[in-house]
Amino acid sequence: MSKLDLMLRKIQKDKGFIAALDQSGGSTPKALKLYGINEAARSNAQQMYDVVHKMRTRIITSPAFSGKRLIGAILFENTMDRDIEGKPTPTYLWDVKGVVPFLKVDKGLADEKDGVQLMKPIDGLDALLKKAKSKDVFGTKMRSVIKQANKAGIDAVVKQQFEIGKQILAAGLVPIIEPEVDIKMQNKAQAEELLKAALKKELDALKYEQRVMLKLTIPDKDDLYADLIKHKNVLRVVALSGGYSRDEANKRLARQHGMTASFSRALSEGLTAQQSDKEFNDTLDKSIESIYQASIT
Repeated sequence: MSKLDLMLRKIQKDKGFIAALDQSGGSTPKALKLYGINEAARSNAQQMYDVVHKMRTRIITSPAFSGKRLIGAILFENTMDRDIEGKPTPTYLWDVKGVVPFLKVDKGLADEKDGVQLMKPIDGLDALLKKAKSKDVFGTKMRSVIKQANKAGIDAVVKQQFEIGKQILAAGLVPIIEPEVDIKMQNKAQAEELLKAALKKELDALKYEQRVMLKLTIPDKDDLYADLIKHKNVLRVVALSGGYSRDEANKRLARQHGMTASFSRALSEGLTAQQSDKEFNDTLDKSIESIYQASIT
């Protein structure tokens, strides 16, 4: 069985969740601040990415981080291009940890229009996908944001996601479609109903062999996305924590049958650069275990 087949089987069959380690230029400073790194230690972009790679390396190399409870990890391009213990990060993830590597490919969000933020143009996407494929990356992730229950805006978000998703599929990678619903918005449940309808329309139009993953905000209505989870073109539906605390995200996730976590901030909650290795590993282990249990409930 090929490496790709083994990765596919893990994503489809194994219990566990996806670690989102893909903070980019815009979100990295906040992540480092929460990690206890002061501004002086991240005064320019190069220094910032060096520091965040050390943080991610510490997480990935921890004994708590492995394919026993994690099925995948999403990386930022800068992380994909770096090494961990002498191996390219995607290679280390799969060969050493048994964790399937994904790559964040979007370039950030456009200004809000019709209650949503579409993705900015992804210049050089074909070249990036080719590079990712050469590094044994299995799939990609790209994020849009929904801020109002506006059908025109939500339809536009989903249409853009699937248009780019088909380009990613053609390159031999599996796209994670991520139309995030802002948890602070009014009429969140209404927006989620509109989103579900738009997603189902696009999924139904896919060819049999075109299979995608969905990354969705945990819905207000429990099991709202049950039909999407069972859809023939969906490999897996994962949840983003979206600003909820880890405890709140876990409680909400545990009520969604068949939905798996893909947490970022909730995963690293409580981790600091100042912790001893034992403190760091123990904190991460408890975090991973709590998210794992919520994912398999």
